Amino acid sequence: MLDYKDYFKGKKITIVGLGLLGRGVGDAQFLAECGADLIVTDLKSAEDLAPSLKKLKKYKNITYRLGEHNLGDFKNRDMIVKSAGVPLDSPYIAEAKKNKIPVEMDASLFAKFAPKRVVIVGVTGTRGKSTVTHLIYEMLIEAKIPAHLGGNVRGLATLPLIKKVREGDVIIMELDSWQLQGFGEAEISPQISVFTNFLPDHLNYYKGDMTRYFMDKASIYRFAKATDLFITTKQLLKEITRHSTPKPHSKVITIKATDIPQSWKVRLLGEHNRTNLALAVQVAQKLGVNPVQIKKVAEHFSGIPGRLEHVDTIKGVYYYNDTTATTPDGAIAAMKSFDTAKGKLILIAGGKDKELNYKNFAREAKKRVAILILLLGEGTTATDKIIKELGKTKLRIIFVFKMAEAVAEAMRVAKRGDNVILSPASASFGMFKNEFDRGDQFNKAVAKLQSRNPQH
Repeated sequence: MLDYKDYFKGKKITIVGLGLLGRGVGDAQFLAECGADLIVTDLKSAEDLAPSLKKLKKYKNITYRLGEHNLGDFKNRDMIVKSAGVPLDSPYIAEAKKNKIPVEMDASLFAKFAPKRVVIVGVTGTRGKSTVTHLIYEMLIEAKIPAHLGGNVRGLATLPLIKKVREGDVIIMELDSWQLQGFGEAEISPQISVFTNFLPDHLNYYKGDMTRYFMDKASIYRFAKATDLFITTKQLLKEITRHSTPKPHSKVITIKATDIPQSWKVRLLGEHNRTNLALAVQVAQKLGVNPVQIKKVAEHFSGIPGRLEHVDTIKGVYYYNDTTATTPDGAIAAMKSFDTAKGKLILIAGGKDKELNYKNFAREAKKRVAILILLLGEGTTATDKIIKELGKTKLRIIFVFKMAEAVAEAMRVAKRGDNVILSPASASFGMFKNEFDRGDQFNKAVAKLQSRNPQH
């Protein structure tokens, strides 16, 4: 195993993308403490990045290039560490590769340095990966198996885990398609790979090429050994054939939602979450968690923030935050999770377009939603597409410009027993820093309702 301290000390490293979610900051802190000579470059301004920059203030071995990138920062360097979402055709990454400079990503870089007997569980999929990741983690913790979260987890950087992990530990990584680019370029895959589903997403990034998107996702299993595990659904195996991707040569286990006994008192909403739970159960079983411990977590787990999160109940109206539903399919799954015979569905949706199709979303909204509250923004948006697909409809639509306004309108029209759901079906507008800020604003708006209406 490489000694990470010696490896990074004195290395000239350019970090592309600092961001506000904590991952870039954590990686910069780790590398600075290892004695690397860092350049941190981000297209956002110093003002936009102020919370992140404040955390790095004490490090004197970091040079910042903000509001722009400079080709000079991709020459005469020992390594480039790029964040998720750096464009496929980035001229800066092309410059680094032209200069024979290794381009890494934090999750795959961690995998290279992890102790040999550390077990890495990778979880990917268009939807459900966060829920599956946290379910597995909670099951391992319940069984007192040393476990750590990594990958695409809000506020968590993966690279610093190198300092914490010990042989025999389990690292459960939520991996998006961008992080899996790093695994693909490094030609490595986790020992246990979980692939939840594959649905249209990020087509603005992949320029409409679903196969290219799938190829990045497929890196989760492409380089696995025959002794490794690949846990998924039969539908996903069909996607592998559809996109002419190499078949996994690790051991394949398929699950279905009905694998979860009906007698289990599961708190998670929706059929899709029973599939997520079945995936997590399989992993936990393979890692030695006993059935009693698995069932206990399955029945107590109520979800994670921003994923059909029950925020509050006010005057008999239920408020749910599903801000991470950034695709039409995500919002459709949310709509299908509620029995509209027991209460009206009031849906808050709309946002930035990712070049996705909203025909199915509109059809389901007409069937299941009583009142649709749409967020408006500048330029051509997903909201525009939703309006176009709805066409002439009897569905009541309310237009708003701010989240607080959306929540206030929802409260105004909702009656006891109704469900108010933020499930945007799109990326966030410029009015939000990111999808999590969008969810935070929803939660704050609901909290203000509660302060004005203290009686449940």
